[in-house]
Amino acid sequence: MVELLDCTLRDGGNVVGAGFPKELTEKIMKGLIDSNIKVIEYGHPSGLGGNKAGVKNAPLSDEEYLEIGSPYFSQAEVGMFCQPKHATISEIKLAAQKGLGFLRVGINAGDSAKAKDLIKEIRGCGIKVRTSLMKGYILPPDELAEEARSLERYGAQAVTIMDSAGYMLPDEVKKYVEAMIKKVSIPIGFHGHNNLGLAVANGLAALQAGATSIDCGVMGMARSVGNIPTEVFIAALLRSGESVEYDLFSLLSFIDKDLAQDLQHCYHNPNPPEQLILGLSGCHSSFLPLFKGVAEASSVDLYKLIINVSAQNMKAPTKELIEEFAKRL
Repeated sequence: MVELLDCTLRDGGNVVGAGFPKELTEKIMKGLIDSNIKVIEYGHPSGLGGNKAGVKNAPLSDEEYLEIGSPYFSQAEVGMFCQPKHATISEIKLAAQKGLGFLRVGINAGDSAKAKDLIKEIRGCGIKVRTSLMKGYILPPDELAEEARSLERYGAQAVTIMDSAGYMLPDEVKKYVEAMIKKVSIPIGFHGHNNLGLAVANGLAALQAGATSIDCGVMGMARSVGNIPTEVFIAALLRSGESVEYDLFSLLSFIDKDLAQDLQHCYHNPNPPEQLILGLSGCHSSFLPLFKGVAEASSVDLYKLIINVSAQNMKAPTKELIEEFAKRL
C-alpha cells in the first residue's frame, strides 16, 4: 500500500503566511484522518523551533501546536519537520513528552553530516526519525544515495528525496530512487513541487521505481506553486489500478464544503474536485451540466454518479441512463 505523507499542515502553511491557526489546524487534521490519511506533518513551515529562530512567526508556538495536535496522535502518525539549525533538545523532549509520532530532519543534499547529532538526539528521546534530503537534484543520483546511506548510519528510519524547486523529470526521479534503493534498507519517499507541472507524474515515477512514501498536500497547497495534490494523487493511483485505502470522496467533500471556502481569500484550488472527477472517470466536461441537473433533482452524490455512469458510457451518456443510475444510488 502506498503511504501518503500529507504536508498540508506544514508546507501548506506557507500559503497563509507561516502556519495555520488553531481552528484550521484542527479542521484539516480531522478532515485528513476522516479520509483515512494517517501520516501527517504539521506545525511551523520551517519546522520545530522556527518561531524562536526568527524565521517567520507562525500564529501558534510549537507548544501550542503540540497541545492542539495531541488528541490526534493516537489516530494517526502525526509529526513535525525540523532542521539542525533550529531545533533544540528541549523542544525535542517536549515533543516526546506529548507523544509526537515522528520528527523529520530536513538537510540540504551534501550536508548529511550536519544531521548526525540531531538524529541521535531525537532517537535518544524515543521519537521516530524521518529525514529529507532537500534540493536532492543538486547531486547526481549515486552521490545522493551515499548521503542517504550516511543518514541511515546515523539512525534515520526513512529518507525522502526532495525536489524542492520542481526541477526534476520523471526519468530522473526513477534514477534517483533506483540508486537509493541499492544503498539503503530504510523506506524511501519522494517530495515533489509542481513548477514544471510534473509533480504528480514524478510521484508516480518514484513509486514505479520502488519508493514507498509520497509527500502531498490537499489542493497542492505548499510553498511556491505547490506540492503533489493529495486528492489528485489518490485519483491518479485509482486511475492506475492501484488499491488504495484512502477515501477520495470524503476528502473531496471536505474540500468542497469546508476547506476551499475557508481559504478562498488567499488560495485558489487549481484543480477543483468536480474537474478531478471528470479526469478520473473519463467524462467529458460538456456532460457536466446534465449530471449536475440529475444529481440535484435526485439528491444523489454528483461525483459517484459521474463515476458510475462513465464506467458504462464515457462517450455519450444520455439523461435516461444518468437518471437510471441516480435511482440505483
